[in-house]
Parts: sequence; C-alpha cells; structure tokens
Amino acid sequence: MARKTVVLGITGGIAAFRMLELIVLLRAKDINVIVIATPSACRIVPPKEFEKASGNKVRTQLFDNNFDYTDILRERRVEHIDIAQSSHLIVIAPATANVMAKLATGIADDYLTTTVLAATCPVMIYPSMNTVMWRNPVTQKNVAALRSFDTQVIAPASGVLACGTEGEGRLPPVGAIADEIMVQLNRTNALHGKRILVTAGGTREPIDAVRFLTNRSSGKMGVAIAEECFLRGAQVTLLRSKTSVQPRYPMQEHLFDTADDLERLMVELLPKTDMCFHVAAVSDFTVEQHKGKVSGNASHILRLTPRSKILDRIKHINPNITLIAFKAEANLSDKALLDAAKKRLAASSADYIVANDIGKSDRGFESDDNEVFVIDKKGNVLHIPLTSKRIVAQKILDSVLVRTCIKTSYSSNE
Repeated sequence: MARKTVVLGITGGIAAFRMLELIVLLRAKDINVIVIATPSACRIVPPKEFEKASGNKVRTQLFDNNFDYTDILRERRVEHIDIAQSSHLIVIAPATANVMAKLATGIADDYLTTTVLAATCPVMIYPSMNTVMWRNPVTQKNVAALRSFDTQVIAPASGVLACGTEGEGRLPPVGAIADEIMVQLNRTNALHGKRILVTAGGTREPIDAVRFLTNRSSGKMGVAIAEECFLRGAQVTLLRSKTSVQPRYPMQEHLFDTADDLERLMVELLPKTDMCFHVAAVSDFTVEQHKGKVSGNASHILRLTPRSKILDRIKHINPNITLIAFKAEANLSDKALLDAAKKRLAASSADYIVANDIGKSDRGFESDDNEVFVIDKKGNVLHIPLTSKRIVAQKILDSVLVRTCIKTSYSSNE
C-alpha cells in the first residue's frame, strides 16, 4: 500500500507545541507528515523543531527570500498546489478563530489557507481557543459555514484552558487526534452509491405547552452507525432528534422532535433508500395533550395511548429495503433478551435486529459504550462484547455487509 501523506496545518494557538507529539505518533504509523505553520505558530514553536519531528521542510510563507516568478513559469509547478492536490488529508490543529474565519469566507492570504483552498482531499479542523471565543456567534457562524462545505470541524473538548478558565475550547488528546486521522485515512468505498437512512436519538411527546414525555437516548449509537456508513462511502441521511449528539462528519441531516415528526420524514425518504438502520428510541405512546400550561398545584392523570410502531411500517413502504432494527430491554438474561429480539425481528419483517440491555449503567443509553447481539432472520447470533459505540458500529456494519447483498430500491434515472 502506498504511503499516505497528511498535511498538518498548525496555527497560533498555545496548543501548537502538542503537535510535536502528534507528528511522532503519525510517523510511527508510517505517515508522511508535511507541516505548514503560520507565522504565529512559529512564534510558539520554532520551525526547526517541526522539521526535526517530521523529517520534512516546514512551509511557513508563500514567497521565500529567493522567490523568482520565472522559476514558476519555466517549471509550471507551484509548490502549495502540488502539496494540496497530492495529499490524502489536511488536518488543522490547533485551529484558531482567525484561520477558521478566513477559510469560511475563502480568504487565502498565506501558505496554509491557500493550500486548503486548492485541496481536493478531506479537511479536518480542530478548533482550540477560549470558551467565549468558541461560543461567539461569529465563530459559530463560521463553523456552520465550514461544515456546509463538507469540512469536518471537530468540536473542542472541555477542561482547564491556557488562560486559566475552564470550559469548551481545549484541543482533544493527541492520541485521539491521531486515531481519528487513521480512521480518515482508512476510509473505503465499500458502500459507494448506496443510500442509507439512519435514525438516532429519542422522541419527545408534548404533555402541555411546557412539558413532554421522553426517554434517555442520547443518539450516540445511531450517530456512530451513520458515521461508519459515511466512512465507507455511503450517501447517508441522518434523522436525529433535536436533543441528540451531532455527527462529526458532514452528512445530510433532518431533525425531529416527536414520533410523528420522525414518521413523516421516514415515509418521505424510505422509498429511495437501500438500507435503514432504525436506531432511534421512539415513544411507545401518544399523550393526551393539554392546552396551555397545566397547573403545578394539583394532581393530574396522564392518558397514554399505545401508538403504532414505525418499525412495522418500513417494509410496507419499501419492501426491497435492507432493514436493521434495534431492540432495547432492561435487566434481562441473555436468553430472555435474545428471545424478545427474535420475536420483534419476525413481527417487523426486518432483516437484522440489534439487541442490547439498557439496564446497566456502563452501557446503552447516554454511555459511550455498548454491548449488543446482532441476530439475522436465520437465527444466527453475533455477540459484540462491551466496547466503544464506534467499534460496535464497525462490527455491526461488518456483520451486515458480509451477509447482505444490498439491493438498489430506486430507479437509476431518479
């Protein structure tokens, strides 16, 4: 396999010194690292240190002291264009508010921004700044603009910042950045051309103008599956609740609140979908809604009416779709959980069902980890032991793709 090249853009955040460790980690994985450092970054870490760590010349300015335009005209080559178009990934870390503002508006006035503007590979940005700067509406507007251009902006971590305050704005651990870079470099086209619909998060059913009935779903499992499908080249549409976590990667999204909202979206999108992962925790009940705000000074009885299951409609809407259902139970034995899942699999006509126990505090709802069983229509069971939801998503996809020939359920001329 050809050696991969990563352009590491380093801007003038205090966390710039941590990029020396990142370069070492990437080189240990046989990644060729080309550093582009802004003048402010060079005030924090001397370029020679980046050169020593990367083994490559550090690019700092578009025009060096020996620049001669006739060299460009004779050779017909521009260095920053060559770098932009021959690299596999561009990572900007730490990314200041200033550089994000430039990139969001197309300003290219230095080596880094000019290179990014000429790039054809994926671009990842790791913001790092004071909490107030991060939350500033201008910064958030620029982040939204970058994401709309399919740039991957990774939300900063929380903790103690260089200025002494505590909050959002920290660069994630260097090891986590290195891991994410490797994930990006290992992207495949296994699902190229496939339209995949993923639902995530929990619905909210209004009780009155203020209150609602909901569940503890964070959307983490569904979003992890959507991200894994994206990394395998699929055209992903994510339906997520307004309260769910956000995906790290650019993909088409629709937000829902109630079960009816979700159902309307699914009815519209399912006919042109090849595969559906129905992960969302949908309310089993509709609630008799009261007008205005119910008084808090008296007792009230809530009337809950069982609602029809969205899951049971999916195969009727699109009989050719590959459907992966999810079944959550609490505090059951493995045998009882599998029995309940198999029963639900048959009732829904799904192709697979993923079952998990949400009765344990270290997995399932709100947790970053999960333990699941994947069951197919033949009764085959794959047990995925407790691990991160990202790895669970990978293993679910591996299992489904090995056994499934995904059918195209929409016309090629649509």
